[in-house]
Amino acid sequence: MADTVTVKKKCCKSGPRCKKCPVVWKRLELQGLAERQSKRKYVPADDIPKKAFKDARR
Repeated sequence: MADTVTVKKKCCKSGPRCKKCPVVWKRLELQGLAERQSKRKYVPADDIPKKAFKDARR
């Protein structure tokens, strides 16, 4: 995964949520799999399990 991820400005609320959705990265942050740098930038953990990413997108 990339060093930093820049999320979109606004969530589109589609299902499943896209990979750049701010809601998805907020959920990953709460699980301890990402760290927030600024309002729209996140640093992902070394290895985010596919299942955790899939669950965050629901």
